[in-house]
Amino acid sequence: MKLAQTSKKQGAVCLMDDGGQEIRLPYIWLRDNCPSGFHEHTQERAFDLLSVAIDIEPQKVTLEAGVLTVDWGDHVSAFDIEWLDAYRPGQTRYDPADIRAQTWDASLGADGVPRANARIIMENDLALANWMRDTKRFGISIVEGLDDDPEAGMAVARRIAFLRETNFGKTFQVKSKPNPNNLAYTSDALPLHTDLPNQELPPGFQFLHCLANDAVGGGSIFADGVAIAEDLRSTDPEAFHLLSSVSIPFRFHDQHHDIRRRQCVITLREDRQVSEVCYNAHIADIFDLPSDIMADYYRAYRAFMAKTRDPSFVLSLALRTGEMVVFDNRRALHGREAFDPSTGYRHLHGCYVDRGDFDSRLRVLSR
Repeated sequence: MKLAQTSKKQGAVCLMDDGGQEIRLPYIWLRDNCPSGFHEHTQERAFDLLSVAIDIEPQKVTLEAGVLTVDWGDHVSAFDIEWLDAYRPGQTRYDPADIRAQTWDASLGADGVPRANARIIMENDLALANWMRDTKRFGISIVEGLDDDPEAGMAVARRIAFLRETNFGKTFQVKSKPNPNNLAYTSDALPLHTDLPNQELPPGFQFLHCLANDAVGGGSIFADGVAIAEDLRSTDPEAFHLLSSVSIPFRFHDQHHDIRRRQCVITLREDRQVSEVCYNAHIADIFDLPSDIMADYYRAYRAFMAKTRDPSFVLSLALRTGEMVVFDNRRALHGREAFDPSTGYRHLHGCYVDRGDFDSRLRVLSR
């Protein structure tokens, strides 16, 4: 790159890249990002931004041998030109965990769900990274070949990060039991939903290790919440707008807890792409919306609910002993068919790993 003219009007150092595009580097941005302003060992910011004027200007700027040198009078900053190219203002920093979602519907089929061998991903970092990328891309995957040990699936989760603890504990047993405090602990059918939208931050990736599945019924069902939301955007824009802009209350309460949170059913990123879905009709609290939008919101909510019942979106999986389904709880809706506990035993062991910790591990593996 070459150095262009700078002026007080521009308030920036201007460089020209190899493609002829101008790169403007504001003076205050350069001073704030001087390499000397970061701690040698922690790489945290040590520079006090208030120690310089907002309209700071350099006395001299030179570009030689791939290094941009900025003389501020009382301090000199030196920047590697490749670093400036990578972090130029207006350019989003490359993130190996930023993996574009590949949406799917029922046509994906059980055979289309990404699969990985437990032993291989426990022993090989490259295999682990590839499986994690697939899991994030599709929002769902299956790990095969787990030992007949309740901790085997949890060990895979801990290979990624520490487990997210909730009011159900660090791990939870999904089986029919007396006096349940959650529908998951019954033999009833569970319509498609996401877990714990009542939490301040709903859990990220869920791990469900099948220890036994001998009962009649009890098949697992899934749907891609992003695919459903995008279909709603195209077929019913007003419903999509309401679900992505108006929050509703969610609540879980039992003898020991009363956990509440407002969430939009559909959350959008700054670029208006769907980033997550929070939908659970069983722990939606009493809607408290203004009366003048209540009917319209119910119509939008029912439109989304209807799509979760549409067979064209729903994927069925018959989990076998030794398999574990892993899915993004804020993207993939999950549920199950009813089962008859008198015909056999059904037992899943589960846990959560938050999205941020999943992404962190993927970034480290990508180095």
